[in-house]
This record gives sequence, C-alpha cells and structure tokens, in this order.
Amino acid sequence: MEAVAIELDAISAISGTSAAPFAQVAVTLTKLEHIQLVMEARCWKSLHQRAVSRLQQLQDSTKRFVAQLRDHAERREATLHAALALAQEAATQREATLGAELDLAQAKVRDLQQRLFGRKSERSKGPSELQPRPGYQPARRGQRRGAPGHGRKMLAHLPERVETVGLDSPQCPACGEALDEFPGTEDCEVLEIEVKAYRRLIRRRRYRPTCRCGCVPGIVTASAPNRLIERGKFGVSVWATVLLDKYLYGRPSHRLLQDLGHHGLDMSPGTLAGGLQTLAPMMTPVVEAMLAKLRSEPHWHADETRWAVFVPMDGKVGHRWYLWVYHSPSVVHYVLDPSRSAQVVEDELGEVACGIISCDRYSAYKKFARLHPTFRLAFCWAHQRRDFLELGNAHPLMLEWAMRWVDAIAQLYRLNDLRLEEPRGSALHTEHDVALRGALQDMADQRARSLSEAALCGPALEVLGSMDRHWAGLLVFVDHPLVPMDNNIAERAHRTPVVGRKNFYGSGSLWSGQLAAAMYTLLMTVKLHKINPRTWLLAYLQACCDAGNRAPTDIRAFLPWAMTAAELAVMRACPVGVAAAGVPTIEGLDTS
Repeated sequence: MEAVAIELDAISAISGTSAAPFAQVAVTLTKLEHIQLVMEARCWKSLHQRAVSRLQQLQDSTKRFVAQLRDHAERREATLHAALALAQEAATQREATLGAELDLAQAKVRDLQQRLFGRKSERSKGPSELQPRPGYQPARRGQRRGAPGHGRKMLAHLPERVETVGLDSPQCPACGEALDEFPGTEDCEVLEIEVKAYRRLIRRRRYRPTCRCGCVPGIVTASAPNRLIERGKFGVSVWATVLLDKYLYGRPSHRLLQDLGHHGLDMSPGTLAGGLQTLAPMMTPVVEAMLAKLRSEPHWHADETRWAVFVPMDGKVGHRWYLWVYHSPSVVHYVLDPSRSAQVVEDELGEVACGIISCDRYSAYKKFARLHPTFRLAFCWAHQRRDFLELGNAHPLMLEWAMRWVDAIAQLYRLNDLRLEEPRGSALHTEHDVALRGALQDMADQRARSLSEAALCGPALEVLGSMDRHWAGLLVFVDHPLVPMDNNIAERAHRTPVVGRKNFYGSGSLWSGQLAAAMYTLLMTVKLHKINPRTWLLAYLQACCDAGNRAPTDIRAFLPWAMTAAELAVMRACPVGVAAAGVPTIEGLDTS
C-alpha cells in the first residue's frame, strides 16, 4: 500500500496537477501489476519524448526546406529577371539592327530609284538650293530674249553641186506669150550628204622599148599602188570608216556591216575581224610615243571602269577586266588590264620621278602614293559632294544638313573660279585666294564640330570621317591652282568607251581589247588637240599603206605636239576632195 501511494504521488508530481479526489482512494495492486504500469508509463513517456523530438525535427526540416524553397525561388526569380533583361536588351538591339537594316534597305531603294528614274544631273533641288543665295543669280539657259542670233550656218567650205531650175513653160498664163530670160538667178542652198561605195579601177599603163640597146628586156608596166592590207581588196577609206564607226561612234560591227551592205558593199564578219587584227600592230608606235609624252608631264587625271574581255584566263573568274585612263595635258592614254590593283598604276607611272595624280579615293592610288612619296594625290571634290547628295537622298531627315555642305562646296568652286580668272600675283587674285583659304578653314572647323556631336547619325559621321581622312588630298588645288578641284576630266574621257561597252559589251579576244585601248588612245588624244579624227586617221593609214603595210618610220608628223601650226590647221580641217595619192577621203568609200 505504501508503494502504491508513493507511485501515485510520483504520478501526481509528474503530471504536475493537484491531487484529484480519486487520489485519496486506495487501490490494491500486485507487485507485477505495479511493475507493468510503471514500465508502460515509462514506455509512453519515452514514446512521447521521441514523438516530440520527431516533431521538432520535422518542424526544423520543414523550416529548412521552406528556406531552401524560398532561396531557390529567389535565385530562380533573379535568374528569370536577368534572362528577361538580357532578352529585352537583345530585343532592343535586334530592333535597332533591324531598324538600321530597314533604313539601309530603304536608302538603297531610294538610291536605285534615283539611278533608274531620277535626274542624271547631280544638281539637287533640296531646300537649301531652292533658296536664292545672296549676290548669286544662276544664268538662264538658251538664247536670251532680244539678243542677236548667230543666223544659219551654211558651211561654205563644203563642195558645191550647182542645180539650175527653170520653168517648164516660160510663157504668160493669160495670152501665152513667151517670157524672156532675165539676167541673174535667185539662189538658195540645201545641205545634203552622200555616202556611196565604188570601185577604184586602176589602169596601169604598159610600155615597150623602141630602142635597140637591149636594156629593157620587154614590156614594162607601171607599179601597182600599195595596199593597206596585203592582197586586201578594201582600201584606206573603208578601214578608216570601220575604226571610226566602232571606236569613236560606238556602233557594233554587225550594224556597220549591215549599213555597208545597204550601200552595196558586202563585207563578211571574218574579213572585218581579220583586217582589224592586221591593223592593230600599226597603231603601236604612235601609242608608245604618246605614252612617252604622257610620262614627261607633271600632272595626270586617272580613273578606271569595267570592260568585258570574253577570254578565259588562268586564275581569273569571270570576264571582267578594267579599262584605265590617264589624262595629261597633251595625251589621253588607255590601258586594258585584268586587275584593278596598284600594279597598273605602277606600270604606267612607276618610271616617272614625281607628279600630281588627280583621282578618286580608290585604294590603288593610295598604295602607289605610299610606295612613291614624291607623288601627291589630289582627291576629287565632286566625289565628296556626291557623298553628301547620296546621304541626303538615302536619309531624307538628313537632307537639309547635307545640302548645307553641298552649298559650302559650291562656294569653294565659285571662289576658286574667281581666283583663276585673275592673273597670279595680282591684288584680286590674292584677295580671292585669301577668301578661298578662309572658306576651307571654316569648313574644317565645322567638320570637327560636327564629328563631336553625339546626335549625328552614323552615315553622316562616315561621310565626315571620309572627308577628314582625305582632307590633305582635297587641299592640293589650293597651292597648285592649275590642278582642277575634281576629276571630271578623267570621267568624261570614259564616256566614249562606256558608250561602246553599252553597245557591243566589250571585246571577244585579247588582241581586240588591246586594239580598243589603242584606238581610244589615238582618237581621244587627237580630239584633245581639236584635230579632226577622220582627217588624222586617213592620213595615218595612208602613210602605213605607203610604208608597205606597217607603221611609218617617222611618226612625228602624226604627233599633235610635234606638228607645226600649218600642219595642225590641215589636220583640223574636214577631209574634202581627193588626196594626192588618188585616195578619196570623204565623198565615197574606197574599195580598191
């Protein structure tokens, strides 16, 4: 009983409660039952403690898991935010790239539309050009109202064919009495042209000896006249017409053959090609003399354009060759080459000690100038102006800005023209020279300020950057007034070959391309000296004919700078009549 009471007191102490009413009730238990109850109580107490510990572990684990989830979620959220920011930045960059590509595509479309359908003149009618400049009034084109005209030019140097016209029945219409002829005539003129093919029938006289000395063995016959092509039936005037028609007037050979056929002169394409190939070596000595003259001069204009040569070549893909032109004060020299490298310039001018080359900004000229420091490159202001015009056309928002630069360049041209009009060393020349240099300095300052502007678009910065890089070459004309501001002389020299390229595409063989370059050299050089190309070519081919199907030994008579004033006057005149050798020059096509 005492043991049970003690256990009950222990249970009450454990439970922490005051004695309940039944705590005063005595219960009789056996020792075994008491042990079992104690052990069960301890068991349940241990289970309770383990459950509490387990619950605490689960709560701690749950807290750690929740913390991990929260941390993972935060990291995931941060990653997603970073990815979203990157995606937004990439989308912004892509949008900017696509916008730039769209602007570039639209600029190309506008440029192509301008090339195909726009005005060919580079003069633009932008807002700044529509406003009148102070003190400047553009000259009106055409004859001015009230100004005396030049009248009709009747070309009195042409030969006359007199036609007399009378009445069919010179009598009075009323009474029928005959009309007497009145002295004199009323004359009028009509200009006509006649081109005809004919045969030169050459009758060589034969002679027989009348003496008995025996020096003359038999019948003697006058020698046959020389022919331009050995055993050829076509004379000098035919080949002169062929060369001029193809290389000066740009007509394809098959059209010329059709035209000759309509005049009764039939020539096969093979005969035409064979004749031109035979004539090609005859042009070489004059071309070489012109090249030597070109190298002796201190200033050249240079440019290049494409030319097709339909001949396969090892190591070269396609048929695009290049026709280079070098224009000096006395010579226009053309070079046909498969490449567009600086080696072409080296071959042309590498033997010259020094000089100035007016050119565009193509890298071949820059490389040549680096290899030859004694040469200076005078860059073209027309190309610089063209950059601003193309910028304004491609980017309409920049049109007004670009046209301000175009106006500034036009002002440079006007100041330079005023300077060149005055004798060098005069007060007016000095005044205009100072004004020109001041305008160039203002332009340089404005370019530097514009390059530092952050709001300026990329294409505008590219144009100004190009001007800045080539500024030294753009200023060459300032210290050398005889050097033009632009390279238009060389570009104009390409007009005739470009017309030919458009009409007959190029050359079908290497010798044909070399002949084209030689003929362009000869014809453009004689035109530079205001020589009639037909007169010169007829005289030169006749000299080749007299020399026995080869170039004459002395070619100085055909070099414009070696001619006297009288010889130049003859060469500048139209070929009219019959030459001394009996070769018709213009009134018919010689088919001897």
